[in-house]
Amino acid sequence: MERFPRMPLPAIPRRVKIGDAAAFAGTTPRAIRHYHAIGLLAEPERGSDNRRRYGYDDMIRLLWIRKMADAGVSLDDIRAGFEGATGIEQSLARLEETLASKAAAIAAQQAAVHRLREAGSPLGLLSPLVSGRLHDLPPGSLRQADLDTLLVTERVFGPQGAATQANRFIALATHPELRAEEDRLAEAEEALDDTMSPDDPGIDDLAARRCAHETALGAAIDRSGLDEALDDLLDQDDEHAGEEEGEARTSVVEAIGKMPYDFSPARVRYEERVIELLHPADQDGDTPRTC
Repeated sequence: MERFPRMPLPAIPRRVKIGDAAAFAGTTPRAIRHYHAIGLLAEPERGSDNRRRYGYDDMIRLLWIRKMADAGVSLDDIRAGFEGATGIEQSLARLEETLASKAAAIAAQQAAVHRLREAGSPLGLLSPLVSGRLHDLPPGSLRQADLDTLLVTERVFGPQGAATQANRFIALATHPELRAEEDRLAEAEEALDDTMSPDDPGIDDLAARRCAHETALGAAIDRSGLDEALDDLLDQDDEHAGEEEGEARTSVVEAIGKMPYDFSPARVRYEERVIELLHPADQDGDTPRTC
């Protein structure tokens, strides 16, 4: 016994209205109008009542659209597959190429996200050159502010600049007395708000403390050989490093200009004094002073 009786298909009307077309294709008139609006389905002829009438070819295209949409293919990709194609086979071939390209892009994104998760956030947001230098530090030895600073530095000066600055945070993480003084200075710097005059004598005292701290920190970095280790690392990849430096040079001014620093006049004066103390050559070129 046959499951389905054999019978001829009913004669297909020459043209059908949009509601009948939507019902047959398993969609809605609104969806069909959207297909027209985005160029996925050509506008059909209109009847004497000025209503759209859909023919056999329109119905076949609607069925193909629904099949591909149900498979998860975006309407934009379906449209790209149809454009310029002479038949459905060619459309599907072009669509397969588009999806393969997207799959490769998604695979690259997945690899990037996997690296971020393995490295940890926000350490994973830094380039491998920078995160690799920090990865072996004990958990919790890097502060959120340290990582934020490195992220900004990498954007402005590139991976090499951030890798150099990473030496500072490695020294802080491995020298508790330097970290303690860093914390004290950071707290004092936060107090340089709009309530303090830029002429306050305490600014010079605090700048001198910062200068002495940076000098001690630099000495710790020198003793640890961190700079030499970074130089050896960069020597192993000179060509790639040169490309990164070039990219940083083209964007540094723009990046600094867009960074929303919000320092009070007292803090600005303090930062100026720190720079003067750390780089104290006078206008006549005499021997630099020390902190």
